[in-house]
Amino acid sequence: MKTNNQKINMLKNDSIKKVLLKLGIPTMIGMMVSALYSVVDAYFVGWLGTSQIGAITVVFPIVQVIIGLGMMFGSGAASYISRLLGENKNKDASKVASTALITSLIVGAVIIILSLCFLKTILIKLGATSTILPYATQYAFIYVSGAILNIFNVTMNNIMTSEGKAKITMIAMFLGCGLNIILDPIFIGVFNMGIQGAGFATVIAQIVTTSMYLYIIIRKKSFLRFSPKLFKPTKKTYQEILKVGVPILVFQVLASTVMGLSNNAASIYGDSAVAAVGVVTRILTLGSYVVFGFMKGFQPVAGFNFGAKQYDRLNKAIKLAFKWSTIFCSMMAIILVLFPSSIISIFSKNDLTFIEVGTKLIRANAYIFPFFGFQMVYMSLFLAMGKGKDGGLLSISRQGIFFIPLILVLPNIIGLNGVIWAQPIADALTVLLTLLFAMKVKREINILKLRKLDLVSEMSY
Repeated sequence: MKTNNQKINMLKNDSIKKVLLKLGIPTMIGMMVSALYSVVDAYFVGWLGTSQIGAITVVFPIVQVIIGLGMMFGSGAASYISRLLGENKNKDASKVASTALITSLIVGAVIIILSLCFLKTILIKLGATSTILPYATQYAFIYVSGAILNIFNVTMNNIMTSEGKAKITMIAMFLGCGLNIILDPIFIGVFNMGIQGAGFATVIAQIVTTSMYLYIIIRKKSFLRFSPKLFKPTKKTYQEILKVGVPILVFQVLASTVMGLSNNAASIYGDSAVAAVGVVTRILTLGSYVVFGFMKGFQPVAGFNFGAKQYDRLNKAIKLAFKWSTIFCSMMAIILVLFPSSIISIFSKNDLTFIEVGTKLIRANAYIFPFFGFQMVYMSLFLAMGKGKDGGLLSISRQGIFFIPLILVLPNIIGLNGVIWAQPIADALTVLLTLLFAMKVKREINILKLRKLDLVSEMSY
């Protein structure tokens, strides 16, 4: 209990810089490792051929939706839990954690069964060509069958972060993703299991991560308690979880839809174009997941200090998160702009179409990437404050309101270049929208701060 109280005191009293580093760096590293696995997975699958890379490309949207289910309950609960801990309502926080975890498993099981029943139809809708479909089916069946583990892990990851246990989530992701990276070349190259080897490697790695979280639950290593007895599916609990969680799920579903539309638009130009879209998505995910990971550390800091009405600390956290994320995004953008062909050639040196399309995609997205951190800071801030509508609008603007019309229209006008430039243009429009929201929330926080000062002055009299 002493250690847990220290973590609450850290969120409340330690310097914002120190807290962000303690919470942000472990989650950032954990997410980076997770994204790195995705890139390494594409590298090893690339040994098998372009169509196999295309296969994991069309399965990737399914992966995003499954992760989205875990994030809906995990992040939704994390936002609520952070605020409850800030208000010293520790028992209620445990009830929310248990309810979110159990509900995520129930909903996830239903979605997985439905996905397996309509697997081929889903893959075709996501852009699988006749040559890609057989490989995609083999990989997807294995991955989706074991996806309940992924849902459990993502939900627990977010809940653990909400109470300040960022190191645990980092270690859990290191174990799972590290094992996955080790098993990929063994199953694919040594045992000649083909693309099925990549699927089995993923499931085994998920089992290891799940085992670690189960150990934490059973041995009560968490400040929060998990038990069926604490499962309290009240209207209030689900309202608080879903008002933050649903926008995140919508973001993931839209991301999957966007990938499917991109794959379909690219499939007209062959398996090489589809594979290039998939690999570049993974490369960009490596950078964006670093930012996502840091924002997972920022979110409990923002949520706790907002709940505790410590507005000076909240403003300082916002400024530091913006500064650090922008520096990282700018550095990555410079690397992508300078060395796009060298990066994409790592995955296939012989397919010239793959290299050409991939190079253009990397460079186009790199130009707007320095502003990605700005988008994520304010999206995370709104969710941490319980403002699901504002955070949700920012989420769907990037992948829905702006991107979907662009990906449907631009390829018909400028061909493959429409596929290449749809996302960068959508990102640029989202940056402008985020700027308007940032000005609005800044005014709101300043008003709350002034009200608090006025109340303190009145009480002093």
